[in-house]
Amino acid sequence: MFEAEVPIEDIEEAITSLSQKYETEDFAFSIVKSGGGYQFLTKPAYQSSISILLKHKSRKRLSNSSLETLSIIAYKQPITKGEIEQLRGVNSDYAVQKLLEKQLIEIAGKSDSIGRPVLYGTTERFMDYFGINSLKDLPTPKDFKSDDNEIGLSEDEENNSETENTEQSNT
Repeated sequence: MFEAEVPIEDIEEAITSLSQKYETEDFAFSIVKSGGGYQFLTKPAYQSSISILLKHKSRKRLSNSSLETLSIIAYKQPITKGEIEQLRGVNSDYAVQKLLEKQLIEIAGKSDSIGRPVLYGTTERFMDYFGINSLKDLPTPKDFKSDDNEIGLSEDEENNSETENTEQSNT
């Protein structure tokens, strides 16, 4: 019975059927595709109520240094600790150790460079933690607006400012 192969179409049809069933307001959870598989997750509207009932502590947030280190590993993997430190400009021993403990990163092998340093990469738990299915789902630089962090005026703002200054000096 357990050795029978089930066609993938039947599995996908069953998941779709269950997903539709659990989308109704009768259920506090839904089926979500995450980390290359599916999980039953609490709907956001019920999260606080269920947390109170279970007296469940929320997940500890990652520190800024851990998050920065994790993002470098995610985008540049496989990467050595030396390369991480070169990009960050500070020692990353603690952040890498904490990410290993939380199982968000793993040792992905050894580099062929001098000394054969350890290479780091992300794990399936990383995918689940951030709710993504593959590394292709990571945001790209074009997904971020850079206007918020720029110093000075953009070209359009400069042109408008020059026009206003010219108009004011003419009056």
